[in-house]
Amino acid sequence: MRILSLCAGATALVVSSLAAAGPADSARQHFEAIAKGNVEQIMAGYADTVHFEWVGGPLNGTYVGSGPAGTGKGKIQEVWTKFTKANAPLEVSVTKLEESANPAGSTVTANVEFKGKNTIKVRYVLAYRNGQITSEVWQIDPKLMVY
Repeated sequence: MRILSLCAGATALVVSSLAAAGPADSARQHFEAIAKGNVEQIMAGYADTVHFEWVGGPLNGTYVGSGPAGTGKGKIQEVWTKFTKANAPLEVSVTKLEESANPAGSTVTANVEFKGKNTIKVRYVLAYRNGQITSEVWQIDPKLMVY
């Protein structure tokens, strides 16, 4: 009985620590979702009013979510659907991941390399408020060093 109780306690601890994942962990999950081509998971991390800058490449542009219940995120979802259909699955490597935080929110920066049919090197900047991505910059940088 005592062993069962310890197992239940350990499981609850793991679940609660996953639920309390910080922005750096959320960013890694975001990169993994992109690599897997999981558009639903990618979209789940966004605030309704997310601002997305894709800098360089064929999807270059500014995409803004607005409206209740994510109704304005349709253009962003279209971009990710187009990208993942053309590229996923991908291998992902992340280096120089850094998080800066204060009570108002957090910013995560990283060098990210996606490998598949092509290699796509991206300098990433994600801003988080209340646990959701409010701003994303996908800066294609062919000279980016990812080790």
